Amino acid sequence: MPGGPGRTCVRCGLPISRYNPDTRCSTCARTDATPTIPDRAWRDEEVQRALSVWDFGTVVRLVRRRSGLSQKAVRELTGLTQGFISDLERGLKQVNGRETIIDLLTGLGLPSDLRPLLLVPFAQAESQRLVDAIDPALPWTAARMVTSLEAAVGGAMNGLNRRSVIAALGGASLTQYILQAAVAPPEAVAATARNGISVSDQLLASLQSTTDALRQADASHGSGNLARAAAAHLKVLLRLLKEGNYNEATGRRLAAVTADTAIQTGWYHFDSGAHTAAHNLLLGALRAAHASGDSRLRAGALSFLAIHGYSAGDPRDAVTAARTARQVIADQDAPALHAMLLTRQARGHARLREDRQALTALEEAQALCARGRGEDDPHWLYWINPGEIMGQTGSCLLDLGRPDQAAEAFADARNAFSTDEIRTRAQFLSRAATAQMRAGDVDAGSAIGHEVLALVAGVRSARLDDNLATMLTEARRYSAEPARELLERGRTVMEERAA
Repeated sequence: MPGGPGRTCVRCGLPISRYNPDTRCSTCARTDATPTIPDRAWRDEEVQRALSVWDFGTVVRLVRRRSGLSQKAVRELTGLTQGFISDLERGLKQVNGRETIIDLLTGLGLPSDLRPLLLVPFAQAESQRLVDAIDPALPWTAARMVTSLEAAVGGAMNGLNRRSVIAALGGASLTQYILQAAVAPPEAVAATARNGISVSDQLLASLQSTTDALRQADASHGSGNLARAAAAHLKVLLRLLKEGNYNEATGRRLAAVTADTAIQTGWYHFDSGAHTAAHNLLLGALRAAHASGDSRLRAGALSFLAIHGYSAGDPRDAVTAARTARQVIADQDAPALHAMLLTRQARGHARLREDRQALTALEEAQALCARGRGEDDPHWLYWINPGEIMGQTGSCLLDLGRPDQAAEAFADARNAFSTDEIRTRAQFLSRAATAQMRAGDVDAGSAIGHEVLALVAGVRSARLDDNLATMLTEARRYSAEPARELLERGRTVMEERAA
């Protein structure tokens, strides 16, 4: 039915024909149409050949031309800049970042049946060996543990591995790893290598002390300065597992140090913003913890996978990982470890907006923390205290949309943190500032925000940067002088951090 007279386009304001029933003129309607890559463009032999050798510039150029699309349309599909796309097609730039590759191929709609072409550069035997090593359904042997960690640490140190791209496009469910960690039978961990290094108790103690020293530095300086050093340390442990001489008891201790180091290395990468590298390292750490026979280390690996879940993945995975970890240590006298796991579970519930479950978990965590440390609480869990529990409570309440209560929890938490734990203090205080402003107290929030900005110099942490950005975004909602002053100082600090 023809439209009424005198109508104008909602986009450009020009008159619309009375015979056009749309609210846009014909020109804007064509412009607004979402560009698509037809399947036939991917079936071209040249396109598939370029895909198999990771020549993404040729892939984009050929697919775009066979689809009749402009570089602007590719920009809309992928989120990449038009200048980058132009340089990529001309061979002046390369796609080197994993996230960029994922954005590019996902945006262009790479058909799932063509994803295996990305594996062509791997030798078939090596590719199958890696597939077998990371498949959680296969027996959790010591050899598969080493192979999975080698792949993970290699990808983390190189910044990119092709296997991680495939995993991100569709990989094994995290739930499989979590369940296997709870039920898979332990395998023997012993080796005798010709001319191999003898793994002694003294050597293991020295390796563990390095891991502990890095852990202590993390709370003060952030993980950005530690990730590569920890990955190099982990490679030393993996080489000992492959080439050292050790009996069953020593092998399990070596696996324990490896698990602890892999957990920390995964955490440092996560805190640096390298979420996929962190995920792969934590899955390998879970295998090493399983090989060690120490259920507390398994719980530790699961606790960091829970953080990954509620921060960068699926919050339901966080809940599953934390609950499974508590089952794994059910026979341990470890109230502090149980309390920590309950806070991870609560954060998952809070992200899912499950108020009752989150608050119940937090109440139990507070009660367990009040008991003090148990006989089986591990040495690496030095940081669990009432302040940490209250800080996590504040974070949950903020996620649940209760800024008034969150501000109170953060206020209770702040005095419990050591002045040496600069990154940890800054992290919680940035959330406290956000909570105060959301609760309507701009003056208090801005004052805490200035306190945070004074702390962060020299602390490298992508997670902290995210919290600072959230705090400053909240400040932009207000025109009051304290908020404007915080924004002005915050812009300077963020520019310095980005540089």
